[in-house]
Amino acid sequence: MTDFSALLQPDRGQPARLLHVVHPDAYDGWLATQPARARVAATVARVTGKAGDRAILPGDDAADWAALLVCDEEPSSPWRIASLGEALPEGTYRLAGEVPLGAAGLGWLLAQHRFARYRKPEPVRPRVLLTPVVGAIDETVRVAAATARVRDLVDTGASDLGPAELEAEADALARAHGATVTVTRGDALAAGYPMIHAVGQAATRERAPRLIELLWGDPAHPRVALVGKGVCFDSGGLDIKPSAGMRLMKKDMGGAAHALALAGLVMQARLKVRLHVLIPAVENAISGSAFRPGDVLQTRIGLTVENTNTDAEGRLILGDALARAAEESPALLIDFATLTGAARVALGPDLPATFVQNEALAAELLGAAEAVRDPLWRLPLWSGYDEMLKSDVADLVNAPDGGFAGAITAALFLRRFVPATLPWAHLDTFAWRPTAKPARPRGGEAYGLRAAYALLKARFG
Repeated sequence: MTDFSALLQPDRGQPARLLHVVHPDAYDGWLATQPARARVAATVARVTGKAGDRAILPGDDAADWAALLVCDEEPSSPWRIASLGEALPEGTYRLAGEVPLGAAGLGWLLAQHRFARYRKPEPVRPRVLLTPVVGAIDETVRVAAATARVRDLVDTGASDLGPAELEAEADALARAHGATVTVTRGDALAAGYPMIHAVGQAATRERAPRLIELLWGDPAHPRVALVGKGVCFDSGGLDIKPSAGMRLMKKDMGGAAHALALAGLVMQARLKVRLHVLIPAVENAISGSAFRPGDVLQTRIGLTVENTNTDAEGRLILGDALARAAEESPALLIDFATLTGAARVALGPDLPATFVQNEALAAELLGAAEAVRDPLWRLPLWSGYDEMLKSDVADLVNAPDGGFAGAITAALFLRRFVPATLPWAHLDTFAWRPTAKPARPRGGEAYGLRAAYALLKARFG
């Protein structure tokens, strides 16, 4: 893991190169105030004042130089100077003028993170950013580390990250913060969490299904439950995916990665909550013991589910986990899940489809998302589509025919396992970035993590 704490340091007036970050509308005026050598360097670098233009500006001698970035990002954007964090040589830097650092330190840190588990280590070239806002350093470092945790877990191949390894991640997190972990598996899982057992029963013994629960904090504090979908690989089951659809299915535990990373942030900040994390961890594999289309599954709450598609397995394991979380009557329940392709078709990769059954919570969560520039997009829990979940032989189906409103019907399925009075938010997140951007490489990604953390801090900090 990258040592982010070394890359963001208090500004005590130590030597550092300047970073000039200039808005396109202000570029001409700014350039007119610069010495001739800087104006020449900008011209040679073909800087015209367009957003994204960059140049190195010479100083009084060869070793004295500064960097210029023309940027239309607001100071509140985490990605404002991310491109400089990636491109500049090793050294120490500070923003020029009186421009506050704002949230940009996060992008600076993440620009220097690399997932290197399967590659020869590259030489470390630390770019240190100085900030006068000393009180924000620790929090920025923690959020960067949590984001990197999500990325690293999602990027890890399924051969190295199965249910047992997710359990080990929870154990390590618990040891670091004095939490406890309980794991339900085998006959106890089959009896108490029949849908989790059914989805994972085809896997090998080493990759057997389980429910991982982490508990932390003062029992007198409000209980907050975080549930993360932990399908460590999704073949689709007997309704097998095509090869193109299976290519990225190591990321189907992205919800679990989000829940674990958020739990780490909550415990590091010592928020005044009784934290309950639940990770249903399975592999949706194919063997003679795989669950089948047409099987009628029992559930933890007594409903029966006609399995109409073994590739709609995430909502099954989440149903049992949500039911377990709801038994403790939490003050707040949030789940993260790489649940539906329909959400990606509707909103693309950057916007998690967000479903909230409490209006006050919805406003709070969306406001937090906007404040930290971690966007969410609310979709409706449209009760008119509940009839799509009807079954001829059971209480409901897991995957309606026709494909209409796929993200909504999946959320409506989950709603059957959450009491109507319980404040609950469901984030259908992609957990993957298909196209690289500064500080956001192609691969595993945290979407909605910072928004949820901002909500929890505001409410329980």
